[in-house]
Amino acid sequence: MNPAKLPPVGYYLAYEVGQLAGVSGDRIGQWARYGYIRSSQSDGAPRVYSYQDVAEAMVVHALIQDGMPMRNIRSAVRNLRDEFGPWPLQDAPLYAESDRRILLMDSGELFEADATKMPGSGVIYQTVERNLKQIAADLRRGGWAARELPDLEHIEVNPKRLSGRPTIKGRRIPARFVAETARTAGGRDLLRTDFDLEPVQIDDAVSWLRSVDAYLAAA
Repeated sequence: MNPAKLPPVGYYLAYEVGQLAGVSGDRIGQWARYGYIRSSQSDGAPRVYSYQDVAEAMVVHALIQDGMPMRNIRSAVRNLRDEFGPWPLQDAPLYAESDRRILLMDSGELFEADATKMPGSGVIYQTVERNLKQIAADLRRGGWAARELPDLEHIEVNPKRLSGRPTIKGRRIPARFVAETARTAGGRDLLRTDFDLEPVQIDDAVSWLRSVDAYLAAA
């Protein structure tokens, strides 16, 4: 299901959004202040974000990774919100023109996001490489770390479970707790005996946190 079709669910602080979107919490705060994403649960201090905001942040990260200038992403978000609602990057197919303007694909025709005229003929377009269904699936599997770990199977992000914190799939056990416990002496035995976790579940939690720590350290 497209997260943008749901009412706001889940409660995340900026650093928790960053863990799922693959950037620092400071970066998330900047994106919210400048209008790239929303903090739809609360725009006070501290900002509180929803599951949909996390998905939107993942799309912003993907667009940046694809080479899209930040100013163009901001322009598209601003112009598309009226038509596509509060989380337009999850609903509005975006394209990049040769001069790097972001375009909107609507009913099979390309329109400029920041103008009313149709783009001229002969202009070369290239699709922005971001698959929204895949991003939504990756968020459910652990966020940006799941994009880097295609074999990750036992981590789950459910906005209705533990307010959307990553957990062991089907359980109310935080993935971070499992990974950090596994790093301690006797931790794996404790997780197996007291929490009835399988080695593969523990391994996935450790791999997930290792990936999260790596890109947060590099942010």
